[in-house]
Formats: sequence, C-alpha cells, structure tokens
Amino acid sequence: MSALLPVYDRDMVVVSGKGAHLTDSTGKTYLDFAAGVGVNGLGYGDRAVLAAIKSQAAKVIHASNLYHTEPQQALANRLGSLAFPAKVFFSNSGTEAIEAAIKFARKIGKPAGRAELVAFERSFHGRTLGALSLTWTAKYREPFEPLLPGVRFLPWDDLAAAEATIGAQTAAVVIEPIQGEGGIRTARPEFLQGLAALCKQKGALLVVDEIQCGFGRTGKLFAHQHAGITPDILTLAKPLGGGLPLGATLLREDLASALAVGDHGSTFGGNPVACAAAQAVLDRLTAPGFVEGVAKRGALLLRGLKKLARKYPAAIKEVRGLGFMLGVELAGPAGPVVKGLRERGVLATKAGDNVLRLLPPLVVKPAEIRALLEALDAVLANG
Repeated sequence: MSALLPVYDRDMVVVSGKGAHLTDSTGKTYLDFAAGVGVNGLGYGDRAVLAAIKSQAAKVIHASNLYHTEPQQALANRLGSLAFPAKVFFSNSGTEAIEAAIKFARKIGKPAGRAELVAFERSFHGRTLGALSLTWTAKYREPFEPLLPGVRFLPWDDLAAAEATIGAQTAAVVIEPIQGEGGIRTARPEFLQGLAALCKQKGALLVVDEIQCGFGRTGKLFAHQHAGITPDILTLAKPLGGGLPLGATLLREDLASALAVGDHGSTFGGNPVACAAAQAVLDRLTAPGFVEGVAKRGALLLRGLKKLARKYPAAIKEVRGLGFMLGVELAGPAGPVVKGLRERGVLATKAGDNVLRLLPPLVVKPAEIRALLEALDAVLANG
C-alpha cells in the first residue's frame, strides 16, 4: 500500500522517457499526448536541458532569495524582453504565479479602493485558496468554501457582460486566452481586444493566465499575441522549467513601484537550477522556425481530428483549439476514450467530463501525430 495521500487517481509507474514517449515499470512504452499536463514541452531527455541542469547543479543548487543568482537574473531579463517590459517574480508553480498576481493587483488597486476580482465561467486558475477562488467549477470550490471574497464570474466571450461588470471596484480581470480545464475554449481575438480596452478605460488590471497555453503551445510564443494585446500581469509556469518546478508572474514595469520589499516572497522560487533549465527551454522555443513548426504540425493534427469528426458525427460534437492545445468534445464521457487510447499505447487526458484534451510535447513528429489519429480512430470505431 502506498503512503501517498490518495488525491490522485493513478495506477501507472513511470520510469523513463525519451522524446514524445514514456516507459512504465512493466516495460511498456507509450506515445505521450498529455506531456505532464503540458509541462514537458520539449518532451523527455532533451540534451540541452539536461546539460543546463547538470552544469548549474555542479555550481549551486539553492541559494535562497536572500541573494541574486546569475541564472535567475538572466531569465528575468529574458522573459521581459520576450513578453513586454516587466518586473518578474519567480515561484514554483502556476497556482503560486496566480497567487502573486492576486496580491499584486490588490496592492496596486488598494489606494483607489479596488479589491474586486473578475474571472470567467469554466475558468481554472489553480488549487490554492486564492487561485481556487477564481476557478469556476463547483466540484473544485465547494469542499473548501468560504473562499476569497470579492470574486465575480462572467460569461465566456461576452463583452457586453464584461462592460456591465468591470467598474470602480475592480482590481483585476483574470482570463485564460484558451481555457484548459474548461474544455479548450479559445477566446476570440476581438473579445480579448475589447477586454483589454475595457480594463484600460475603467482602471482595472488585465491578468492573462498562460500557465497552460503559453510558451509556444498555440503556435506563437505567447497565446495573447494572437490578439495583439499586452497584459498588465502575465502568469506563466508549466513548460518553463523544462520539467523542474518554476512559475513566473510578470508585472508591467511601470506598475512595479507599487510593490515594496516584503510584500511577497518564496523560499524556493527562481531556483538557479530551474532557471538554468528554463534558459535552455527558451533557446529552443525562440530558435528560428520552432513555433512556426508547432503551428504547422498543430494544423496537421487539427485537420486529422476534424476528419475523424466527420467520420464519427455521432461520437464527436466539436474539435477546437490552437497549435498543440486541442480539445475533442465528445457526445459522451471522455474517460472511456482516454482509457481506450492508453490500451493502444497512447496517453491523453480530459478537460472536464466530455472533452478529450491533447497536449503533446511541442517536438512531436508528423508520424507520431498520425499514430495518435490511428489510435483514436480505432477507439471510436469500437464505440
């Protein structure tokens, strides 16, 4: 019997991985279209990431945030140059990045009496109490209520509702450009543009959560770039550390003076080994043609899924998403399809109850995409 707290439903022991494949303790190898829920953007065993980890670990593994380290400084500067002029706070996870964003927004808004937070139906922002307060789904929220006060939820992709709600009490509006747990729902560029304009007009901060959809997954380095907007706060995590725990909260540079020493902190945030790994990840993501390749191969996967939707109209209601963040909305529960894929050597996950979520490593090859499509075809054919 395992001594682990049983808060996960799991029965497979992973022992190794290479590229887009994982091997379990029985020796069976799987094609991985879950990628550690989007964490393993470069797959498994990337040589540059491993070399960066080994090199930094031989120098210093932990120094605490009482001091600067070279990898942390370099990574902060690089993130600001890639996204927008920003000051960066490093944490260990996506939910911690959201917690930082909540605190920053409330500290900035406090002189004007702004404390309200606005999120959206079907949103998912994490499981700590602050992030959970911004998460829509009742099954995640209700066991732990009461949560953070002053949170309002709006209909997805509804600019009129946003205009009627965002006001003088609003500290921040928090949105995922593509909802992950909410079913792979993509916000229209016009909606994000209108939301950014509303926040600017009404004095609220726009917090863009790219914990799952950032770093090349949608075919651009950052998902908000599809809409041509600039957030006030950007939260990042999952693939940033190359598999090591690393989150980041980017605060627009001209807003940073509102924060002072002691306003927030993290013992392990910005660990030098994780930051060194992140530099190697960014080297790969920013290499010429990399994100364009993601867009191209993502389009190949999308076409294949839509072809299956035409073949099985009674089973598939809709296919949606961008790049390698795709969802297949099914007429029934997604669990049996995930199980059927696993039996055929392919790992995938769900987004809600009836959406098959596909988040392959960004390095997945066309032949591996075809293998996924063949496996899904076989699962659907067997009902």
